[in-house]
Amino acid sequence: MRIGVDIMGSDHGPGVPTRGAVLALRELPAEVRLVLIGDPELIHEALKAEGADPAAFDIVASRDDITMHDNPTKALVAKPQSSIAVGFGMLKEGKLDAFASTGNTGAMLVGSVLSIKPIPGVIRPAICSIVPKENGTYGILLDVGANADCKPDVLAQFGLLGALLAKHVYHIEEPKVALLNIGEEEKKGNAVTQATYGLMKEQNQYTFIGNVEGRDLFNDKADVIVCDGFTGNIVLKAVEAFHDLLEQRGVHEPFFDRFNYESYGGLPVLGVNGNVIIGHGISNDITIKNMILFTKEVVESSLSDRIREALT
Repeated sequence: MRIGVDIMGSDHGPGVPTRGAVLALRELPAEVRLVLIGDPELIHEALKAEGADPAAFDIVASRDDITMHDNPTKALVAKPQSSIAVGFGMLKEGKLDAFASTGNTGAMLVGSVLSIKPIPGVIRPAICSIVPKENGTYGILLDVGANADCKPDVLAQFGLLGALLAKHVYHIEEPKVALLNIGEEEKKGNAVTQATYGLMKEQNQYTFIGNVEGRDLFNDKADVIVCDGFTGNIVLKAVEAFHDLLEQRGVHEPFFDRFNYESYGGLPVLGVNGNVIIGHGISNDITIKNMILFTKEVVESSLSDRIREALT
């Protein structure tokens, strides 16, 4: 297994993701090879600072890398030697089994769609987030930003993508899928959610349990909660802000500590022909280590193949 790691996308510079790769290597089995994509000189300096052997990694050069301020679509075309463009090129050519980055999220989404492309039958690829539950487990919320406007058929398919992620990566045998709404009744919500409810109710590929409200995010009513990317991103940012506020106030209740994104590191782009993992740009070395370890689990789950089979 070969996992590509974008060394140039971090807000903290190349040292942090390199250190995260070194930490991950210590926990990975010998058959996993990490491919560090970035400025070779800076990578060698960072490895030296960690006392790590460069021969333990494959190092692939990039230059003119994409920043957080670049326009995602234009940057991928204008910067073909950037770490993100090189990573997607290697993934497309089969030289990588997965590509993980904490770089420009928009560029990662555009690269996923334009380079390795959506799986046939996928209307819109989605990104998700993990939500901690009161019972100690985690739930999946999608979409959280890739698709601000969604039609009913797109939302209904998100239910399938989330259910497959829950089953094959998080090992929830029969995931319960719900639609985020302003009430539990079938006729609640706007025209889009009402139409989506009807589609989700009629399908037979996953267990749809109906509508849930915002107060149900952290209980065990649903394992997968579906919404458009506009709503999901607001929910995600509110949850993250709540965690940060509690941390600033010195509250260390174990449940709230599980809101910290460091515990899961990154999450996959669902519905594309390959394994693409996106992490936070502000990720520290521990977070990046966890992102790489999670990437291995996604590869082993054959998630893209499971989605392809479900849509055939």
